[in-house]
Amino acid sequence: MYQLSDRINNMSTSQTLAMAAKTRELKAEGKDVIGLSLGEPDFNTPDFIKDAAIQAINENYNAYTPVDGYVELKDAIINKFKRDNGLTYDRSQIVVSTGAKQSLANVAMVMLNPGDEVILPCPYWVSYAEIVKLAEGVPVEVPTSVESDFKMTPQQLEAAITPKTKMLWYSSPSNPSGMVYSKEELRALADVLVKHPQIIVVSDEIYEHINFVGGHASMAEFEDMYDRVVTVNGVSKAFAMTGWRIGYIGAPAEIARACNKMQGQITSGANCIAQRAVITALEAPVSKIQYMIDRFKSRRKLIIDLMSGIEGFAITEPEGAFYVFPDISYFFGKTINGYEIKDATDFSMFILERALVATVTGDAFGSPNCIRFSYAASEAEIEEAMNRIKNAISEK
Repeated sequence: MYQLSDRINNMSTSQTLAMAAKTRELKAEGKDVIGLSLGEPDFNTPDFIKDAAIQAINENYNAYTPVDGYVELKDAIINKFKRDNGLTYDRSQIVVSTGAKQSLANVAMVMLNPGDEVILPCPYWVSYAEIVKLAEGVPVEVPTSVESDFKMTPQQLEAAITPKTKMLWYSSPSNPSGMVYSKEELRALADVLVKHPQIIVVSDEIYEHINFVGGHASMAEFEDMYDRVVTVNGVSKAFAMTGWRIGYIGAPAEIARACNKMQGQITSGANCIAQRAVITALEAPVSKIQYMIDRFKSRRKLIIDLMSGIEGFAITEPEGAFYVFPDISYFFGKTINGYEIKDATDFSMFILERALVATVTGDAFGSPNCIRFSYAASEAEIEEAMNRIKNAISEK
């Protein structure tokens, strides 16, 4: 028996990855499972980006990269922040990492001391709480609901702040709810935060371009918050580059230097070929990827229309990303065709086993009344999945 560390023994497994693994298992057994669990676009990486990677290979980019990223990529990121977000950063404020997940982990490790509290509006992305705990911080969950469009109010934020509060982490557009904070809503939260200058904000904007309401807003836009915000982004979602593993931050220079130091001892610089390809991706106009965003929008309409016809699903229309997050607490305490539903995890397993549709329980996101569906799948798969679920629920 190996004596593993308390650190790893106390860490939860990623529920999204666990459900994806279970889906692959069932498919290997010949089961016709429709996977709506993983947040991964079903598009291929655009050809103009792939061509840039091929060119980089032919130009013999094969050596170690600078820990915080190629200068040319940092400049492309700086230009992107200015063009898309109205944010001004210099090279000392940019750190490129092996995916936005590493960016988040870097920030947690360099900012948190044991017992420091991090406010997490629920639902939050599945890894936030575990990353915070790994850095010996304490996640402080602020519940929201389908009735409030899954948005934290300024009053809730104020009530959650204590002398131990060190950070606030949120995503907009949100994984898993798809909600988007407007500039006015962010300003209202900022009005609370300016009274508490010790709090650093992590604004996760990985779904920025997959926005159906227009006008993406960043907390760092506000002059009185700029020096207290770490803006996290990457290319996985909007550019269909999940496996390329490139994320980045724009941050106060001191925090960026600390992240660079941390990364230098953990992984060093991100992949050389992927970095060269991302330069091309970020320099391109957003119109080059609009076709994917348009498809996500049409899929959103399809899944909402179909889900609205399923008894017991309480939904709010997502404003961005590619998820819908229904409240399914209607089913708690019920038995469907011999299957007892006690909670969201039971319901998620019920539709996996009886409808062969993979989702993720809301427990993983701090919202135990909900489950997450990803509609980064074909229209045919979405339609079939909703029909299967409707049929499975109606069984007696």
